[in-house]
Amino acid sequence: MRTAEIRRRFLDFFAERGHTVVPSAPLPTPDPTLLFVNAGMVPFKPYLTGEVPAPWPRATSVQKCVRTLDIEEVGRTTRHGSFFQMNGNFSMGDYFKEEAVAFAWELSTASVEGGGYGLDPDRIWVTVHHSDDESRGLWRRIAGLPDERIVARGDEDNFWSMGVPGPCGPCSELYYDRGPALGRAGGPAVDEDRYMEFWNLVFMQYERGEGSGKSDYPILGELPRRNIDTGMGLERMATLLQGVDNLYEIDETRPVLDRAAALAAVRYGADAEADVRLRVVADHVRTALMLLADGTSPGNEGRGYVLRRILRRAVRSMRQLGHAEPALVHLLAVARDCMAPSYPEVAEAYDRIADRAASEEDAFRATLRQGTTVLDTAVAKVKEEGGLTLPGAQAFLLHDTYGFPIDLTLEMAAEQGVEVDREGFTALMREQRERARADARARKAGGTDLSLLRPVLDEHGPTDWRAWDTLTTDSRVLAVLGVTGPAPVVREGEIATVVLDRTPFYAESGGQDSDAGRLSGASVEAEVLDVQRPLPGLVVHQVRVLSGELANGDQVHAAVDPDWRLGARQAHSGTHVLHAALRQVLGPNALQSGSYNRPGHLRLDFPWRGALSPAARSEVEAAANQALRRDLQVRVRWMTLPEAKELGALALFDETYGEKVRVVEIGGAWSRELCGGTHVEHASQIGTVVLTSESSVGAGMRRLEAAVGAEGFAYLARERDLVTRIAEQLQAPSAELPDRIAGLLDRLKSADRENQRLREQADRARAGDLAADATDVDGTLVVTATTDGDARALAITVRDRLPAARPGVVVIGTPAGDQATLVAAVNGAARSAGRDASALVRRLLDGRGGGSPELAQGGGIASERLPGTLDSVRALLSRA
Repeated sequence: MRTAEIRRRFLDFFAERGHTVVPSAPLPTPDPTLLFVNAGMVPFKPYLTGEVPAPWPRATSVQKCVRTLDIEEVGRTTRHGSFFQMNGNFSMGDYFKEEAVAFAWELSTASVEGGGYGLDPDRIWVTVHHSDDESRGLWRRIAGLPDERIVARGDEDNFWSMGVPGPCGPCSELYYDRGPALGRAGGPAVDEDRYMEFWNLVFMQYERGEGSGKSDYPILGELPRRNIDTGMGLERMATLLQGVDNLYEIDETRPVLDRAAALAAVRYGADAEADVRLRVVADHVRTALMLLADGTSPGNEGRGYVLRRILRRAVRSMRQLGHAEPALVHLLAVARDCMAPSYPEVAEAYDRIADRAASEEDAFRATLRQGTTVLDTAVAKVKEEGGLTLPGAQAFLLHDTYGFPIDLTLEMAAEQGVEVDREGFTALMREQRERARADARARKAGGTDLSLLRPVLDEHGPTDWRAWDTLTTDSRVLAVLGVTGPAPVVREGEIATVVLDRTPFYAESGGQDSDAGRLSGASVEAEVLDVQRPLPGLVVHQVRVLSGELANGDQVHAAVDPDWRLGARQAHSGTHVLHAALRQVLGPNALQSGSYNRPGHLRLDFPWRGALSPAARSEVEAAANQALRRDLQVRVRWMTLPEAKELGALALFDETYGEKVRVVEIGGAWSRELCGGTHVEHASQIGTVVLTSESSVGAGMRRLEAAVGAEGFAYLARERDLVTRIAEQLQAPSAELPDRIAGLLDRLKSADRENQRLREQADRARAGDLAADATDVDGTLVVTATTDGDARALAITVRDRLPAARPGVVVIGTPAGDQATLVAAVNGAARSAGRDASALVRRLLDGRGGGSPELAQGGGIASERLPGTLDSVRALLSRA
């Protein structure tokens, strides 16, 4: 049974039993504790925890998931995959254990003809929590399982919680006996390779308190409303029903593995280490396909870093298999064909996906070339100094600056007989991650610990958010928090995080900056500095008290700065207009992958190879402003997500959408996007869109920046004034400026070329004098000098003027501002005598620099040290 059919049967089974089919959420998740959805219940967490009322009593989904905690195990075990799909059925206070057990047993064992999976009932084992006699009884009564196939296990295996205070409860897992060829008899407690877990039923019935670990916390009592959360691994069920050994060999991954093997000219099953690498490729290519389809772009932090690491691990694995040519585009096309039956969007977005992956692979191949040179130089230095360990700081530099994975550094260093200080590298990585986490927490909650905000949400519920409807509200202060905890009162000049029962302030999201404004009360005037949504449903304000005092319970008048909001609306609508204009000119692959807008300014990132030509930039700008001149209507509509997709609305991939979505249209189908931001009512209210820059922000990713509204007009005025001043200085009409400036540049280039010719002529004449004045140091002719010209060319010329039969060493220094560079050249006779230009430069520059034994260079010393450094050359050579 193909995986797409297993998926369809699951959804149909539960839909027929009253469950609402909920589409998979995008892999990027707004949950501040996660980068990607990593379990089927993540999109349902607000409903299961009671933070938000559930829109349906029972639901079912097949959720895309990415989990990279065990990425090093991918390919080495049968159970680890970085991308997987989780079939789930959920009850929010509706049915409980009996129905969950009955549903799982019926679907698992019903005949294929009857819509089930047809598993042999005599080969199914279950586990229950040792205290859960009710579940044991249900399995006996409903499924007829004997006691020996109902295994009692402890908290570590069969008790679930989210790791924080809140819902928890026992769980019951279903396992399938794959036969004696795969392991020992005795059930899942004995061998979890032979007995494969395929379904987990979580019974949320208790509330847990503070604590750590799997069982080190108190059970506070029964939940007022009990829930069901189940997860069936789609890939695991496919492994069972397709009769293969592991998830890498099912119909959605095996074709990728086979294509990788064909490209590398290896045979799967012939070599254990090669098999691991082929499985890594099969898994990672599929994961990358799904992440790219959901809008994640490779980058250096967060989600982008995870995707970049996965892509680079795939490329490296192909390289280890002996395939050095580009491979990702070939492999992704196979993965697309495997996944499109369940996820048509991967086919629709494939051109964009393939382009981003090809750009990343090209960049990584260049990284390999550049990083290999750096690594080889570092290893040579370690060995020259008699060491056998590459410092952790050097490994971190390779990782952080050149994108070199640590495992690649380990492998390549080992090939040269050198170990790597892994502990030092890990410590530096830990410091970097902690800085990043602290920065992310500070941005999300204005420096306030999220654990201080959750009780506010639990007590008062979601914020009554009015940003779409009004600029003012009369509000009550629900909480005043500092960095360390609740603050009794905030006085003039102090900054705090404030939670209101209702607010008109827009919280930063969807690329739109937060609103600015004031809180005014009987005894306080405060400035709103930032507005965030750190927890689903909760809006928090970072405020500075301008006068008086602010305390919990105060009544305040919350007012958004109307000029700020107008500018924000212009910028956000301008972003939509620019996006539509970009796609109109460049085509549908120019899909927004990131944006930021604030009053007067916007930026938009999109995948594209190479810079836009001036003509393309002008065409995009003209298309955007044409929309403004046509005064296209801006319309907001609410509809279901399937309706929005049917209309062709574009989605922001890092958002999670509910049953109803907000669609913003500008000129109807001309621009139609899912969006939660604030907008103008007609395109003409944007004023103008003026492109101010176009640049690269990574391999295959471009960024447009623009000024809008009053800032756009001010930018044009500044440009006009600049042109006027240049025209006056050149005494030429503005229309003739391009030709006049081109002529001046041509003359400057001609003068530069003449100056360069004269310098080279002077250097050639000087080279003869320098060679004639060479000093003999222990049989080696030595020349040192400085130049303001081309030090490399002078060093080579002087070296070639020295007698070929005698060893010769030339060192030329060039001061350039505060820093100086050195070039060293040695002739053939000097090389035969053991002289090495690269070693000499590194000794002169305290380990910096590099090159070949015949010619090397380096820099990084202060210009004032250059004379002394050159004076030391003779002493170094005499000791060598």
